[in-house]
Amino acid sequence: MLELDHFSSGWVNPVLAYAMSVIGSALGLRAAVHARGSRHPGGWLFTAAVALGGCGIWVMHFIAMLGFSIEGARIQYDMPMTLLSAAIAIVVVWIGLSIVVRVPREAVGLPIGGAITGLGVAAMHYLGMYAMHPGAHIQYNTALVVLSVVIAVVAATAALWFMLHVRGFLNTLGSALVMGIAVCGMHYTGMAAMRAHAVDHEMSTSGADPIELITPLMLVVTVVTMTLIVVVGLAEIDSSSQRATSLPDLEAEPVNSGREWPRRDPNAGAAQRESVVSLRAFDESSNRAAVDS
Repeated sequence: MLELDHFSSGWVNPVLAYAMSVIGSALGLRAAVHARGSRHPGGWLFTAAVALGGCGIWVMHFIAMLGFSIEGARIQYDMPMTLLSAAIAIVVVWIGLSIVVRVPREAVGLPIGGAITGLGVAAMHYLGMYAMHPGAHIQYNTALVVLSVVIAVVAATAALWFMLHVRGFLNTLGSALVMGIAVCGMHYTGMAAMRAHAVDHEMSTSGADPIELITPLMLVVTVVTMTLIVVVGLAEIDSSSQRATSLPDLEAEPVNSGREWPRRDPNAGAAQRESVVSLRAFDESSNRAAVDS
């Protein structure tokens, strides 16, 4: 059995991987908050899926993989399959988010969305591993594979729960730190399940070397991450401005699209606004009557 090194570049890769997972999770959480309060949440759901599934999960996975090596083996990557694994991560997170946002009962939507997302994230991980061509025979410890899938489902369910309930910057940051630990834990548990064995004959490998992927990966990740930061940041500034100029009693009430969870009475907000306006009109008429008298 060949020796595996998950930290061939020291702690640079796991630290960067965890940092990207936290950043992606934080952006995804804030995008999900805006989706809950939007009349048209589709765009925000996609933004959250790109942030969490793309940056928070897939980028974390790939950065960690760049620090992985096998004794005496030259690792190359099948690029189409690697990109497919990224697409899977984004799509399954989008599906999970769409389920929990649109299903009216959390007790139903959250487990279903968490299971679909978690299984999809596990599929992304092992498809990414299958895209790796090390020139050696690869096997997996079944118990650790199952454990990694369980961690993925639990982590996905927790992420969706956070997206439904977490509000405020500090709560979002704390949730993102927890999510980063869960995502990294799933990845390294799956990697611990891996076994590599030398083969009697030389296996032909094809694909891109890890060093060839660093520059394009850094460029794409930087552009996507900065775009997400700008989009979410502008939305945060706009939301703060709206809260500052809105009626005090209605500041905390997001716009009801009829599709986000938890669902509320669609007439409740209008009735509350009418009562506030009526009360103010009554006060103004009373003041005018007092001045006239």
